[in-house]
Amino acid sequence: MVNSKIDISTEQKILAAAKKVFLSKGMAGARMQDIANEAGINKAMLHYYFRSKEKLFEVIFFEAAQKLFPTINLIFESDMSLFEKIENFAEQYITMMSENPYLPLFVLNEVSKGPEVFIRKIWSKQSGPHPQKFLAQIEKEIKKGNIKKISPLHLLINLISATIFPFVAKPMIQFTLGLDELQFKNVMEQRKKEVAKLIIDSIKR
Repeated sequence: MVNSKIDISTEQKILAAAKKVFLSKGMAGARMQDIANEAGINKAMLHYYFRSKEKLFEVIFFEAAQKLFPTINLIFESDMSLFEKIENFAEQYITMMSENPYLPLFVLNEVSKGPEVFIRKIWSKQSGPHPQKFLAQIEKEIKKGNIKKISPLHLLINLISATIFPFVAKPMIQFTLGLDELQFKNVMEQRKKEVAKLIIDSIKR
């Protein structure tokens, strides 16, 4: 029983250290030695718990996904108005990406290796997003004449793209606009409202 507690404590310490290193150096720049140093353990012990940086990152990714997908589904399936859902989606998605800015590139890399394998792996661990009610709600609002005629699918893609792209292109945006980490973080905080406003204004009658 004592060993189990120690194991759990060490594993959580490693995960916390890895998140900090990934946050500061990104997936590509992080090294197992950096993570071991941050966790206060030797590299051999780190490899005992996690064979590779990729395996460690995968665990962190699924932890984040387990928080994000249920939250997004609560928004999709709630009784909120369409505009409220758009505002809440932008708020929650950008918050999650700000806390884990390395996730989008990890997903792109994994999908490029084999999309079907990666998607099956995600869905085997938990339920994915369920946007059906959200898409149906958009269709209803169009029929009622409350919003402009638009493909519900494209509206959702626009919303996802506007929230994720800045994190995928973060290095380019920071270099081009001369933003440091704090400035980028502040811009993303502002973007929570800007993205929602952009999408809502584009469909308002």
